[in-house]
Amino acid sequence: MNLPAVPEITAAQLHDMLTQQQNMLVLDVREPFEWTRAYLRHPLVSPLPLSELSARGLEALPEPALDKQKPLVILCHHGERSRMVTAWLRAQGWQQAVNLAGGIDAYARQVDARVGIY
Repeated sequence: MNLPAVPEITAAQLHDMLTQQQNMLVLDVREPFEWTRAYLRHPLVSPLPLSELSARGLEALPEPALDKQKPLVILCHHGERSRMVTAWLRAQGWQQAVNLAGGIDAYARQVDARVGIY
């Protein structure tokens, strides 16, 4: 399946953004069972399981994500689910949404192994 092209950032770029506490939000669209295996603990990271987003649509978005001008970084395990969510959000008007290339796996391998790898 060909997924739509969406803007992406690298794990290092995300790390820099989180370090600078930029006005942004990270949506982790993995499922709860995955969070026990690897998790990026930071106040700007908000869990939003893809199953919940699929069931509830835009109603599932956390309050800070409702601002369509706020930069959003979407992440999953390897970047495929988050790419789909990013494309969908951009189609709904969230033009600041970007995908984390390589997902949390890339973040753990390239930035901080304490996040966990599975």
